[in-house]
Amino acid sequence: MRFVGWAICVAALLAWSTACAAVPSWRPLDPENALVIDTSKGRIVVEMRPEFAPLAVARVKLLAREHVYDGLLFHRVIDHFVDQTGNPNNHDGGVSSHPDLASEFTFRLDPAVHVIARSTSDAIEGFVGATPFAGEAPFARRADGTIRAWGAYCSGVVGMGRQEAPGSANSEIFFMRQPSRRLDRDYTVWGRVVLGLDVVRAVAVGEPPARPDRMTRVQLMADMPAADRPKLEVIDGPELNAAIASARAVRGPDFSICDLDIPARTLR
Repeated sequence: MRFVGWAICVAALLAWSTACAAVPSWRPLDPENALVIDTSKGRIVVEMRPEFAPLAVARVKLLAREHVYDGLLFHRVIDHFVDQTGNPNNHDGGVSSHPDLASEFTFRLDPAVHVIARSTSDAIEGFVGATPFAGEAPFARRADGTIRAWGAYCSGVVGMGRQEAPGSANSEIFFMRQPSRRLDRDYTVWGRVVLGLDVVRAVAVGEPPARPDRMTRVQLMADMPAADRPKLEVIDGPELNAAIASARAVRGPDFSICDLDIPARTLR
């Protein structure tokens, strides 16, 4: 469904959107960083991004392998906003047996592993894998060549829920039904839905829902038998760059990374 940048190289920091080596137009998911979520409404597949949030990705993997997420309700669902789940008590404030996580609201963006969709004198926007980001202007780069960046809360982006304290994320996760950029730099982004955004939007609404949907089973793709793994590829390379250019041409000055809807494809 969405967008991708493979580990492309760049000619210069001021021309980050130009790849200096050929890359394929489609790529498979990394089974070690793909989460398969079967729900009462259908299947969701998330591409996880440890580059954005290594602690959160490690925690989600751990809880999936401990089967903590299996059977949990979508306990708070707001239409045009979010689906919340992941609390073992099926209510806000529930936590796992593991300690809370430090906030991962920003990260160091490596210029070798992204695609730039928009660049101005003040900031950049683009994608690492399927997940959108925003970041500081290229001239703000550190000595190691990285810049400060943060996940952008577009449709399908997944984040860590928390309580009032910034470092209180634990087990709760949420899925964006629609964009809400006001969450940027305030909640940890750990990936994006690449299959099943329609499922995310079909989950029963309510605070709590009268008849809540649930995650029936949550698995790391790497832990599934090879024959049972979803066979997905995500757009990449020249086709991704062409889609970005097309969306930018249509939207003009109003273009945003949340405007793109680039598909994944299921292989037979």
